[in-house]
Amino acid sequence: MNFSRMAFAVREYDVAIIGGGPGGYVAAIKAGQRGMKAVVIEKRGSLGGTCLNVGCIPSKALLNATHKLHEAQHDFKNFGINVSGISMDFDKLQEGKKKSVDGLTGGIEYLMKKNSVDYVKGWGKFKSNNEVSIDLIDGGVDEIKAKNIIIATGSAPNELPASTGLAFDEEYVVSSTGALDLKTIPKTMAVIGGGVIGLELGSVYQRLGTKVTVLQHTERICPFLDVEIGKAFFNSLKK
Repeated sequence: MNFSRMAFAVREYDVAIIGGGPGGYVAAIKAGQRGMKAVVIEKRGSLGGTCLNVGCIPSKALLNATHKLHEAQHDFKNFGINVSGISMDFDKLQEGKKKSVDGLTGGIEYLMKKNSVDYVKGWGKFKSNNEVSIDLIDGGVDEIKAKNIIIATGSAPNELPASTGLAFDEEYVVSSTGALDLKTIPKTMAVIGGGVIGLELGSVYQRLGTKVTVLQHTERICPFLDVEIGKAFFNSLKK
C-alpha cells in the first residue's frame, strides 16, 4: 500500500469516502476489514472530523483544565488548603489541548494504515458518477475512480449574514472552532447561543477570568434538556 498524499500505485477503488470524520473513517476501516480497497479524502489534513479536531475533544480538554483551576481558586480552602497567586499558563493550556487532539487523530491514522486504507489530504469533488477530483492540500490535483462513493462531509458552524456585521473573522467574531484557538484570554465575551457548545466555551473563558454574557432566543438554556436539569444547570452557571 502507498500511503502518500500525492499519488497512488492503483487509482481505482471499491469504495471512496469523502470526509474523514466519525462517519467516514469508521466506514473506511470497516471496508478495509471486509477486504475492500478503500480510500478516504479529507480536506482538514487530520482525521477524526469535528469531534476530535475542533469539537468534543479539545473543548473537554479545556473544560477539564479550567475546572481544576476553578477548584484550586475556590474550593481548596474548604479542605483547609491555603493557596494564593494561582493562575493559568494559557499557552501551556493550548499545548495540552493540541497534544490530546494529535494523539487521537494519529491513532485513527494508524488504524487506517493497519486496515490497508489509503488517505488523501485534500478537497474532493465529483467529476462524474464514479470519479472524484481532489485539490490537494500540498498543491496540485489528484483523481480517483471508485465503484462506490460515500459522502460523509459533516457540518460547519452556521455563520450570521455579513450584513449583520457579525460574519466570522476568527479574531473578534469567532466560530466555535476559532474560540478553541484564541491567542489571548479576552476581557469580555458574548456567546450567541445557549446550547452545549456555547455554554462549554463560555464556561472555559469565564473560569479564565473573562466576563461572559450568553444570548439565547428561548426562555431557557439547552431547551432540548429535561426542564429540571436545565434549571439546575442554569443556577450552577449563574452562581
